[in-house]
Amino acid sequence: MSIYTRKEMAMLYDASKCTGCKGCQVACKQWNVLYSDLGMNAFPFSGSYQNPQDLNGSNRLVMTFKEKKSDNQLRPVEWAFGRRSCFHCTNAGCVTVCPTGCLKYEENGVVSVSPEKCIGCRYCEMACPFDVPRYYGDEPKIDKCTMCWDRLENGMLPACVKTCQPGALHFGPRDEMIKLGKERVEFLKSRGYDKAELYGENECGGLHILQVCKFGAEAQGLVKGAQPSPLATLSKLAQPGAGLAAAATVAGLAVSFVAALGYRRRKMTIEEAKEHWTPAQRKRGEEYLREAKKEAAEQERRENAE
Repeated sequence: MSIYTRKEMAMLYDASKCTGCKGCQVACKQWNVLYSDLGMNAFPFSGSYQNPQDLNGSNRLVMTFKEKKSDNQLRPVEWAFGRRSCFHCTNAGCVTVCPTGCLKYEENGVVSVSPEKCIGCRYCEMACPFDVPRYYGDEPKIDKCTMCWDRLENGMLPACVKTCQPGALHFGPRDEMIKLGKERVEFLKSRGYDKAELYGENECGGLHILQVCKFGAEAQGLVKGAQPSPLATLSKLAQPGAGLAAAATVAGLAVSFVAALGYRRRKMTIEEAKEHWTPAQRKRGEEYLREAKKEAAEQERRENAE
């Protein structure tokens, strides 16, 4: 266990220092061996420097380019650089609704992924207020930023932080990152950026990817005051006294309930997603539920014995 996994850590992204070089985006793909889409016009030009336009299974990190009008006559338009990736929430809706333990909390605040446990149910996609988890490759498996967990375990910084040349990315104890972020906000305000703010201190119970927003959170396309979706809240209500099996069942019922109300995420309801499950996925899901029931029964037996 390294110094980066023993206590609560966080990453701080300072948009005021970012040059939009995308070095972090490239480092992420290289370290995690994420393939690139090939072929003629794989990424059609959209009129923006942002590329790709959104997260997908082979891009865990996307740097966003948004134009911001300025009162400076010499520079009427400025860039509001941003960062799209998993925020590693303290109260993560994806972890709450995951029926197999594919997504879980680590001691240092990272929300880790175990792809071999994923059954492709996509509950996490619907529960995430930031629309982060995505399918990876041809096989329905969820993928997202892991904060380079393998590097952290070996005392190394995340690849994106290590490669950042202008010093826009920092990594360390969360309380220290919050302090540093607030200091940067005060500095920016003293320079005339009145809307500067620190994003992530309280959203979803506290994020482990904090952002210093030069022009304010909304200018970077961030959701102010974000909290887990109603789906996560519904499934969490039954967990304390119901055990693992009941929690998984309630999570599924909650998804169906929200889907029945017409909730959509990328034009597909959970019932529609189930139609695409392969026999292998269904078998794997049944196996995990059997294990969950067995573990819940064993836990109940131990409690009764006490």
